[in-house]
Amino acid sequence: MGFDIYGFDTRLVSGIRAAGYTSPSPIQGRVIPAALAGRDVMGLARTGTGKTAAFVLPVLQRLLDADAPKRGPVRVLVLVPTRELAVQIHQTFFTLGQQTGIRCAAVYGGAGIAKQASEVKKVTVVTACPGRLLDLIGRGEIDLSAVETLVLDEADRMLDMGFMDDVRRILDILPEKRQNLMFSATMPESVAGLAERILKEPETVKVEHNVAAEGVKQLCCPVPLHLKQSFLRFLLTRLDFESVLVFVRTKRWARRLAQRLEKSGLKAVDLHGDLSQSKRQRALDGFKDGEFNILVATDLAARGIDCSGISHVINYDMPDSVEIYIHRIGRTGRVERTGTSFLFSSPEEREKLAEIEDGLGYSLRLHYLDEFNYKVPKPSFSVPDEIPAPKKHEGGPRRKGGRKGGN
Repeated sequence: MGFDIYGFDTRLVSGIRAAGYTSPSPIQGRVIPAALAGRDVMGLARTGTGKTAAFVLPVLQRLLDADAPKRGPVRVLVLVPTRELAVQIHQTFFTLGQQTGIRCAAVYGGAGIAKQASEVKKVTVVTACPGRLLDLIGRGEIDLSAVETLVLDEADRMLDMGFMDDVRRILDILPEKRQNLMFSATMPESVAGLAERILKEPETVKVEHNVAAEGVKQLCCPVPLHLKQSFLRFLLTRLDFESVLVFVRTKRWARRLAQRLEKSGLKAVDLHGDLSQSKRQRALDGFKDGEFNILVATDLAARGIDCSGISHVINYDMPDSVEIYIHRIGRTGRVERTGTSFLFSSPEEREKLAEIEDGLGYSLRLHYLDEFNYKVPKPSFSVPDEIPAPKKHEGGPRRKGGRKGGN
């Protein structure tokens, strides 16, 4: 079954071909018809299931059907938790809608607000992080009175990052009559409460929202805590990889580990909330175009990375929950591709490993490297191989007297 069953405008069909889409993914197959019909949607799906196109395509089609002005006012607002996700979704709108003439903009912190203020006056679709959007609203630089469609993507992460009050302030500004599309990987009480407030008789779509990707081979690597660094380098030299995403807990450790890998002759770069927007973009661009083939990232910074070439995911630091584990490994094996994930587990982390396996409903296959010496004793004095867990949420730097940065 192809996308032709939806009767998309020929200009959108060109975008679908340019994106390389051949047939709808499960979530696309269920969300697109409901969204085209103007219904509200609650989509529960993990990363890598194709949910971005599931809302971008019907949003663009409805704008074309309504013969909406191509250069404003803003009729579609997409709210996202991170700048990386904002950029990714903006790029999807651009790719799929490049023949439609519909203009789009992305607004987020860490970039020049003057340029963004100028752009939002001339576009029909805005993808925004809450903090920067409220900055623009406060300055009187953006008019949301004509918004007809609201999309809330990664709602669980949005609320987990503390954006609930910001989202509520934005909702109070929007026209009451509108279509609402909401997506989340999990459904905690906070998300359920927000959905109840926003959505009206929604079509609820659940697609593998808490299931690990089928195309990912999952391996657990038992390794002493003090040997994780050397084990990682040893493993990387023996993998035939296209690109590798390495997950760590903290911004500080992402930077240090990437530097140490680079000194070992590997093409590594770090991605975390303390980087300036230009450095974050350079890291992402370099990772996508092959300048770097190893990206060391925190969970928050990695949200929104859309790189189909990731062949391996390495959980250097143990994830805090099975949901985070599933999100991490979902960065490989995306859509119809396959991939491999490794979970490093020290003896001190046995309880956490058991929690993850209980959540998955199965045990991970153990993986050992025959030539690696697991019995090297821990030195008396050394730099810690793993930085202690930070505060609950990792985010970008805060501006004095302002809202959260990093969005």
